[in-house]
Amino acid sequence: MIFDCRKCGFSFAGTWLQTKMRMAQKAGPEEGRIRMNRIHGTDGGKQPAGALAGQVALVTGGNRGIGKAIAARLAALGAAVAICGRDLNTLKSTANELKAAGSRVHWQRADVANSADVASLVTQSESSLGGISILVNNAGMGLFGPVHEKTEQEWDTLINTNVKSLFLVSRAVIPGMIQRQRGDIINISSLAGKNTFAGGGIYCASKWAVQGLSGCMAEDLRAYNIRVSTVCPGSVATEFSGRGPKDPSKVLTAQDVAHAVAMIATQGPQSFLSEVHLRPVAKP
Repeated sequence: MIFDCRKCGFSFAGTWLQTKMRMAQKAGPEEGRIRMNRIHGTDGGKQPAGALAGQVALVTGGNRGIGKAIAARLAALGAAVAICGRDLNTLKSTANELKAAGSRVHWQRADVANSADVASLVTQSESSLGGISILVNNAGMGLFGPVHEKTEQEWDTLINTNVKSLFLVSRAVIPGMIQRQRGDIINISSLAGKNTFAGGGIYCASKWAVQGLSGCMAEDLRAYNIRVSTVCPGSVATEFSGRGPKDPSKVLTAQDVAHAVAMIATQGPQSFLSEVHLRPVAKP
């Protein structure tokens, strides 16, 4: 390739590029065409089976929706899984499904905004399965509407569920991770933790808090080889009480979020994905 600027009396020959292009040319009838090496596709982003063998994962709110999908994905990758929630029926049903798939499972009813419940959950999970190496803080709720129409009780309930629970469960699990010098803490946040919208005051406040807390935890813990990450999904098709019905073809699935969590948990030891923004391909 030759660049020629006659007006300024300057010419430049791209010798290296010329050589590369000549080497790429095909001989024969197609001479003169440039052959491009085929770009190989990936395997669809699937993590290898057994990638998490020997690890123990605790998924809060793991009895349904996004939490259930995350627990199933981590179990499929070989992790033993502890799940908690407040509904005994869905907890038992999900645990049975995981066991039927060959996973080691501990399930326990717990309110993760209650410190006594959290202490019992972590103690019994580790007694049953071993030290927790992956924590997914997934438990959460939605509450929408103008701030001036919300009550103090609604504020307390949502902040306790979405933020205090993350603090309590992480605080209970971190000492064991520090002792073992390894661990992944993956906090399910939201794109509402990066943006604002009408009627989202309390919910956005909780998710912005999750972002700030997670970032500081990451800095506090990286010296102990503990990685702290957030996954920020947009709208997901679950039972979560969002802002109204949405076109199913234009929202994420629980499996999409589970895939992002698995991607984080299977990163190589020298790196971590600190934040993942997850959006549907089709715009609403």
